[in-house]
Amino acid sequence: MWLPAARPSVPMLRFIGRRLLVAIPTLFLVITLAFFMMRAAPGGPFDMDRKLSPEIERNVMALYGMNRPLPEQYLSYLAGVARGDLGPSLKYKDKSVLQILRENAPVSLRLGGLAITLAAVVGASLGVLAAARQNGGLDHLVMGVAVLGVCIPTFVTAPLLVLAFASRLGWLPSGGWNDGAWRNLVMPVVVLALPQIAVISRLTRAGMVEVLRSNYIRTARAKGLPERRVVTRHALRAALAPLVSYLGPACAGLLTGSLVVERIFNLPGLGKFFVISALQRDYTVVMGMVIVYAGLILLLNLVADLLYAALDPRVRLT
Repeated sequence: MWLPAARPSVPMLRFIGRRLLVAIPTLFLVITLAFFMMRAAPGGPFDMDRKLSPEIERNVMALYGMNRPLPEQYLSYLAGVARGDLGPSLKYKDKSVLQILRENAPVSLRLGGLAITLAAVVGASLGVLAAARQNGGLDHLVMGVAVLGVCIPTFVTAPLLVLAFASRLGWLPSGGWNDGAWRNLVMPVVVLALPQIAVISRLTRAGMVEVLRSNYIRTARAKGLPERRVVTRHALRAALAPLVSYLGPACAGLLTGSLVVERIFNLPGLGKFFVISALQRDYTVVMGMVIVYAGLILLLNLVADLLYAALDPRVRLT
């Protein structure tokens, strides 16, 4: 029998509307701080080893509107952002910031999406197993591995994996994109996912341990329900609620690219481009990536709050 799709409730729509209204001044503040911090940094996009002649430098500055007073540049940039125009790149000829984002975002989105999916599935599974065997051998093993995953940074794990699986064993390529071939994705995705697996497993375990001690779980067990059903049907939903709050910023960080991983594996993603553009003082490209990251943070935090309310009926959207 066909059932109509559930419509958003009025409180939910009001909550979303309020959050979107708050997001506008937040994004405005981020843009303002990033704009003036970039301009305050020493150096400029047209500083080269070979100094330009004064006449050529004046013409280049006038072409990009950088000869005008800083407040005027700021207002002009804000007007462009409001129209959806992030401006031209100052270092890449005949390319706009939107073109650069469109060309490089798919790489970071694919890597980040695969990494956060792998981290969520593996991390949550390990956390549930550790909580179900609390203070046992499996619990200590999972938490020990999680501590190592948190402590060891990606710039250590990435070269180790390259040395083992690319240089020594020859199973995987050491780097490159190769149109997103799976062999080129394995090591970057694993390196990105490992720290997240460690954090997610610890958060899931903590949530599960607390929930398994609650009264309604004791009641479910007293009714004779199988332990697997108690864990999967009753405890897991409540235990995952705190994890959702963490996944919002984590997803934004992974989806916009990892500076270290994309640099080590020579991947044409947003993270690598962000580093290069920051070093070259390509103001517009850096600003564009900051806006994308801030927008993702605001959007994913909103989604996380909605999921939190869906997982925990006691939470009210106000």
